[in-house]
Amino acid sequence: MNKSELIEAIAQETNLSHKDASSIVMTILDTMTETLAAGENIEIRGFGSFVIKEYESYQGRNPKTGEVIDVPPKRLPFFKVGKELKERVDSLK
Repeated sequence: MNKSELIEAIAQETNLSHKDASSIVMTILDTMTETLAAGENIEIRGFGSFVIKEYESYQGRNPKTGEVIDVPPKRLPFFKVGKELKERVDSLK
């Protein structure tokens, strides 16, 4: 499912206009993005949590040339699936 399919599903499920559903989805995504960018975690019970993982700098290699390069430290978002979602997806086998 992509963003436009999510907007369409919300519009149909709630009988909202496509414009209103789009506004809701964009507000949620923008708020989540801003929260993660500020270094805060997001927890949605039964679904999962988004946390920021911090990675130290390290020396890597350019696979083409073999040259040693310094990789700077970075912070990346990471999704940790919740127990209920994990069980529901696993039961679909």
